[in-house]
Amino acid sequence: MPDTSTHSDAMKEKRRLFACNYVCLGSVREAALQSGFPPQDALTQGMRLLCEPACKKLIDKLRQSCCIGSPEIMSGFNRLAFGSPNDAVYLVFSDELPPADIISKLDLFNVSEIKRLKGGGVEVKLFDRQKALEKMLDCLCSADNSSSAASLLNALTQPQSSELICDEN
Repeated sequence: MPDTSTHSDAMKEKRRLFACNYVCLGSVREAALQSGFPPQDALTQGMRLLCEPACKKLIDKLRQSCCIGSPEIMSGFNRLAFGSPNDAVYLVFSDELPPADIISKLDLFNVSEIKRLKGGGVEVKLFDRQKALEKMLDCLCSADNSSSAASLLNALTQPQSSELICDEN
C-alpha cells in the first residue's frame, strides 16, 4: 500500500513549483514542464492545477507579493530580461536542423528572429535584455507613482480631524 502522506507531500511540492513557475513564466505548459510534468501531458496537468482552489490561492498570493502591473506583462519582461539563451545557442550550433519534436521542446521565448542564411548557417536574434529591464523599471516606477498619487488624493480628501494628538510628556 503506497504511503499517501508522501504522495500528498510530493503533489503539494509540484503544486507549489507550478504556481511559482506559472507566475514567473505566464505559460501553463511551460510552468508544468518546469515543475516536472512529462511533456505529453504537461498542458493537461497544468490546467488541472489551475482549477484547484489551493493552487489558485497560491498563485494570487505570489502575484500580490511580487508583481506590480499586469502579471502577464511583467512575467514576459522578466523572461526576456533574465531568460536563458541556451536553447537558442543549441539551435545555432547544431550541424543540422533538429527534428520537430526537439524544436517544440526548446525555450525560444527570448528569440525575436530566426533566419536561414544562404551559406547554410542560421542567424538568431534575441530580444534586447536592456530594453526589457528598462520597461520593467518603467512599470515599477509608474506603479509607485500611481500609488503615491492615490495616497496623496486619499490624504487630501479625508475629512480633517478636529482633535490633534500631541505627546507633551
